[in-house]
Amino acid sequence: MDIFDCIRSRPAIRKFRPEPIPGAVVKKILHAGQQAHSQRNRQPWRFVVIQDREMLKQIGALASSGPYIADAPMAIALAVEGAKNPYIDATRAAECLMLAAWGEGVGSCWVGGLDRPAMKELLGIPAEAELVTVIPFGYPTDDEKNQKKVRKRLEKIAFRERYGQPYQ
Repeated sequence: MDIFDCIRSRPAIRKFRPEPIPGAVVKKILHAGQQAHSQRNRQPWRFVVIQDREMLKQIGALASSGPYIADAPMAIALAVEGAKNPYIDATRAAECLMLAAWGEGVGSCWVGGLDRPAMKELLGIPAEAELVTVIPFGYPTDDEKNQKKVRKRLEKIAFRERYGQPYQ
């Protein structure tokens, strides 16, 4: 898939089909995350791949804004070690993971509301690492895959030379 088409078409997927994601696709997704840029090239991200059903259910129960993690065939916990701005480096890697997944037909959705201390303990993430998110991945159901992505018009969000002067 062309990269712009991938960006333009990627919806937030919260309903997944049950089939597992093949190992080669998982590795491709992880390699994409590995290619993300980071401050001073520290590459501080750590990816914990979760495919165990019981573990996914436990994580879903600890995610106030993402209980659908429990229904995904896989999730990736994204932690960061030794970064001055962990959320900046993590979100760069997360977008690479999610775009690569969508390019393979695998949907995902950012999850923000997490019981981070409990999840860190459950996943064995060390105290010095920052758990940023747990992203569920899976093949979307047909209704999820076909949802229309609604965006504001460009002139409402992009400006020329000064804020408020629409870019046309």
